[in-house]
Amino acid sequence: MSPEQAAAAAMVAEARQRGLELTGPNGLLKLFTKNVLETALNEEMTEHLGHEKHRAERGRDSTNVRNGARKKTVLSDAAGEVEIEVPRDRESTFEPQIVKKRQRRLTDVDEIVLSLYAKGMTTGEISAHFAEIYGASVSKETISRITDKVVAEMQDWASRPLDAVYAAVFIDAIVVKVRDGQVANRPFYAAIGVTVDGRKDVLGLWAGSGGEGAKFWMSVLVDLKNRGVKDVFFLVCDGLKGLPEVVEQVWPAAIVQTCIIHLIRNSFRLTSRKYTDALKRDLKAMYEAPNATAAEAALQELDDKWSTQYPALVRLWRNAWTEFVPFLDYDVEIRKMICSTNAIESLNARYRRAVRARGHFPTEQAALKCLYLVTRSLDPTGTGRARWTMRWKPVLNAFAITFGDRWPDAETY
Repeated sequence: MSPEQAAAAAMVAEARQRGLELTGPNGLLKLFTKNVLETALNEEMTEHLGHEKHRAERGRDSTNVRNGARKKTVLSDAAGEVEIEVPRDRESTFEPQIVKKRQRRLTDVDEIVLSLYAKGMTTGEISAHFAEIYGASVSKETISRITDKVVAEMQDWASRPLDAVYAAVFIDAIVVKVRDGQVANRPFYAAIGVTVDGRKDVLGLWAGSGGEGAKFWMSVLVDLKNRGVKDVFFLVCDGLKGLPEVVEQVWPAAIVQTCIIHLIRNSFRLTSRKYTDALKRDLKAMYEAPNATAAEAALQELDDKWSTQYPALVRLWRNAWTEFVPFLDYDVEIRKMICSTNAIESLNARYRRAVRARGHFPTEQAALKCLYLVTRSLDPTGTGRARWTMRWKPVLNAFAITFGDRWPDAETY
């Protein structure tokens, strides 16, 4: 065993001989935490005074010495509430570091609270969790204060500089209930970018008003541009009316691609279930067509076959055709990744889970704080960035060839 393992084994053996439990109110873990903290505090006092207890040198300039200790209860994530004795000095100049003055919670406790909050637990549920698991009393107000600490961090994150070029940007909005005088549905906008080195980056969160609209998306895209985004190859959305014109004003070279999954899903909503198999074949002929000309022929066949019975179905595809066909001009690898908003739908599913647990939020900032903590929990660095594994590598190779003249690196492909 390593020295650390041997020391731990000796402590466990001694605890068993003395009849101590490993956990619980008077268990070994709490006693160990207490001893470690008090030992560290006493070492800090020794360093502060420059001498051990009762070993002050004669004739020294300072008259400051130890002056007893005061009791203090701190909350630990591993041992719950732990009562410790904090040493004092006569001149009250001692500033402890491991447990600072007025600090009642050890750092890891705050991280646990933020993690549980991000996973959808309410402040009341987190308070009950600490009481049940750790035997510690943490009020809902304390938990709210802990989560409020991330507001400044959230503002820095929302204004951070972004990459100059993104291979694709996926945008979508979710509806959240916010109490502003009365409870009302509010759209909250999110955008995910795929960098040219294959990373997924949550670009930001924005609170809107009313329904989801292209006008507000204009302010979102302008914000991204002001933060450094100069070019986007593809912008993938759910077919919002008026969005292509907005995108053209911000990034003229960007290609707007509507989500094929949304089109297919809406098609089945307009038709009877008994025609599902036949409709699947007809739709597949369009979105798996080798080129735009073949897709146009498949659309005409859809019109001839279904327009009498389901005119709204054909109109749905014709209205979305301009934003549907762009991906057919590109490599199969590119098609697979830009034909749907699944990349952001998985993020929205996390958001909805956290929102559903709370019902509604008292303010817009409370809702943004919750969504930001969910985003933060996806990435250990707290920036909302994560690798997209190997799925994007073949796609990026195709992007590098297709958009070689707009690729940000010095090399040409």
